[in-house]
Amino acid sequence: MTELSMRVARLHGAGDVRLHTERRPEPAGDGDRLVEVTSVGLCGSDLHWFAEGGIGDAVLARPLVLGHEMAGVIRGGPDDGVAVAIDPAVPCGACGSCRAGHGNLCPDVIFAGHGSRDGGLREFLTWPAGRLHRLPAGMSADDGALLEPLGVALHALDLAHLRMASTVAVVGCGPIGLLLIQLAFRHGATRVLAAEPLPHRMAAAARFGAEPAGEQGVADVVFEVSGSDAAVDAALRLARPGARVVLVGIPDGDRTSFSAGLARRKGLTLVLVRRMGEVYPRAIDLVARGLVELAPLVSDVFALSEVTAAMAAAAARTGLKVVVHPNG
Repeated sequence: MTELSMRVARLHGAGDVRLHTERRPEPAGDGDRLVEVTSVGLCGSDLHWFAEGGIGDAVLARPLVLGHEMAGVIRGGPDDGVAVAIDPAVPCGACGSCRAGHGNLCPDVIFAGHGSRDGGLREFLTWPAGRLHRLPAGMSADDGALLEPLGVALHALDLAHLRMASTVAVVGCGPIGLLLIQLAFRHGATRVLAAEPLPHRMAAAARFGAEPAGEQGVADVVFEVSGSDAAVDAALRLARPGARVVLVGIPDGDRTSFSAGLARRKGLTLVLVRRMGEVYPRAIDLVARGLVELAPLVSDVFALSEVTAAMAAAAARTGLKVVVHPNG
């Protein structure tokens, strides 16, 4: 490779990720920064792209660079050498949703690793400076990448309207579910129930203070973080009458079904989560103050050249969070 080239992992079709050597990008103007990517977490939505060649109504139109949980170091310009977390979403700022403070609902949002915008599974990228968040001293690159799932969990918590001394249930204890357990306790929940079929993930939930969920509807708020119909039904069963059920998981095939009778008889409120709002500063503060732990969630680390194995490990769900170090 030449000095101005880089390695890039592109998804060409379902299950088909290939390494390429490409020209390093250049900032488009004063508002852009060149970032050396140091850590990328693999998310459930990346697995949808990898397994299905798309997610929801978005399908692969050209070879795409996946990865939206990202951290890096700015190279060049006034912020040279600054370690940053990369907010993957760039809302338009002008539409009704943006003006109302809901940039996560912007219909024209640019989102890394989705549609036509390449993500972080490459050695370098350029990104708007306003969507880069300086990491405090001592915060690792992996922590920086995991601020994105923490942001999703924090946004879900905001939508839950959780009251002090509530009982919370979390259905699905992958990384976002484990973060929700931590946040629920920090937000004043006195009891957190966890439902998870994989023993190692259930054990992780217990380490964060959750107890196994039964079958009774006792939770004031339930977070469903799996995306399967079975998980949604479990969430409805765990909810007490009048409770709020927050659907965080993304279903296969863009369809969710559940027992409408059960939800109706209980008078449940169902809330759906779309990515996150402007929560990165809050997420950084929580981690910097030691109120949320991110490091225990990282179970597997791969180099960019091992990206197919990394995707397979994430899909197998034998660990927790799989991260890729593009320059490692």
